[in-house]
Amino acid sequence: MANRFTSVLLTFVRGHRQYSKAWLKDAVRYENVKYHPRVKNHVDPPITPSKVLMVIKVKPFKGNPYWEKDILEELGFVKSPNDPVFVKNTPEMCAMLWKVKHLVKIIPVHLPENIPEVDEYTELHVDDFGKVHVTGKLDHLRYQSTLADKNCMKRLRQETLKEKLRLLWLKGSLVGSD
Repeated sequence: MANRFTSVLLTFVRGHRQYSKAWLKDAVRYENVKYHPRVKNHVDPPITPSKVLMVIKVKPFKGNPYWEKDILEELGFVKSPNDPVFVKNTPEMCAMLWKVKHLVKIIPVHLPENIPEVDEYTELHVDDFGKVHVTGKLDHLRYQSTLADKNCMKRLRQETLKEKLRLLWLKGSLVGSD
C-alpha cells in the first residue's frame, strides 16, 4: 500500500521522474536538450535565423515581479506600451526574452530579398507575421507641404490648437506678467 501511494505521489512531483531506459537510445541531443523524433531518420531542415526580432507585449506589467518589469522597461515597453519593439537577435537579448517569454510574443522579422536604398522618405511596413513590405517613397515636396498644412495655425483644427496652446502654456507664454 505504501509503495503504491509513494509512486502515485511521486508522479505529481515536477521533474522527479527520469527518462525510461527504453527512450534513452532514441534521444537526439542538442546541447542540453534531449529530443525524441517521431521517425528514426529525421533530419532537421537548414534554418537561417532572423537578424531582427519583433517583440509584442501581450500581458500587462501589473502583478509581475520587479525583475520582469525591469526587463520589459529595458526592452522599451514603458515609452510605448502597445507598440511592437524591434531588437537584435543576439544571445544576450534572447536570454532576456526567455525570462519574460510568458509576457511577450516574439516574431522573427523577414526582410525582402532586394532592399532598396533606405532614406528618410522610404516607407516600410511590417505586418503581423514579421514580413517587411516596401511601399515606395514619399515625394519630398508633398511631405513638406503636408507638414506645413498640418501645423498651420490658420486652419483652426481642434487638435492642432490644443497642442499649440498646451506647449505655450508649458513654456509660460500664456501667463501674463503683472
